[in-house]
Amino acid sequence: MTELRAHAKLNLALVVGERRADGLHEVATVLQRLELADRLTLERGDGLAVEGFREDTLVGSALVRLAEAAGVEPRWRVRIDKRIPVAAGLGGGSADAGVVLAAANEGLRAPLPPERLRPLATGLGADVPFFLTRGPQLAVGAGETLAALQLPQDYAVVLGLAHGAEKPSTAEVYRRFDELGGGPGFAERRDALLRVLATAREPRDLAGLPPNDLAPAAGPAPLVGELRAAGAFRADVSGAGPAVYGLFETVAEAEAAALALGPGADVWVTRPVW
Repeated sequence: MTELRAHAKLNLALVVGERRADGLHEVATVLQRLELADRLTLERGDGLAVEGFREDTLVGSALVRLAEAAGVEPRWRVRIDKRIPVAAGLGGGSADAGVVLAAANEGLRAPLPPERLRPLATGLGADVPFFLTRGPQLAVGAGETLAALQLPQDYAVVLGLAHGAEKPSTAEVYRRFDELGGGPGFAERRDALLRVLATAREPRDLAGLPPNDLAPAAGPAPLVGELRAAGAFRADVSGAGPAVYGLFETVAEAEAAALALGPGADVWVTRPVW
């Protein structure tokens, strides 16, 4: 039996362009893993079974695709212990799929090389390839092209999810983004992001990253203002929401801010991991 941890991802910045001819949007986003993680076990089985999280679709699909590509029967048993909030913009499903795909592949008699494994991950979702990598990454194109980043890791993160917050589908958020006229000026915002990444050496340097372009389309996020009022040097929506985050220089500051959010939200204090 193999024990795995699937870490949540944070979009430290998300710049979005206009819809392309293929229906996708050009993006530039900064992806960072967090300590908050789902816990999984993977072992050989008589067939394919994914237990512990009834709503799973990605892990099962990942293993079926891997078996087809490798020419083997899908004989694995996975148990998922969810710790990452579901449908919150923190990539929990993608993380589960990515770490299971990598671990199951490693256990094959003839593992697929990276150039064959990455397309399987991309076919599952734009965030899944990130979980085959290590460290923070810059994702560009439609999110499928990754480049490693060297970013400061010595800060604390408060994640907040307001009670009753419901996430529209990611497709719906992008539709609203288009309706709101988002997209123009993408190149300038992307270049501003790249300039900050080129010079970021201390945690507070991350405050210069441009705001999440999807935040207006994702809907009201009052916790962002509350986190800023509590001392966050950067606060925004992660991905397509509805989870929000605040960055703090110390865990003590983050824990105090988490208490200040009050009983109207679920809150996690966590840290970046490589």
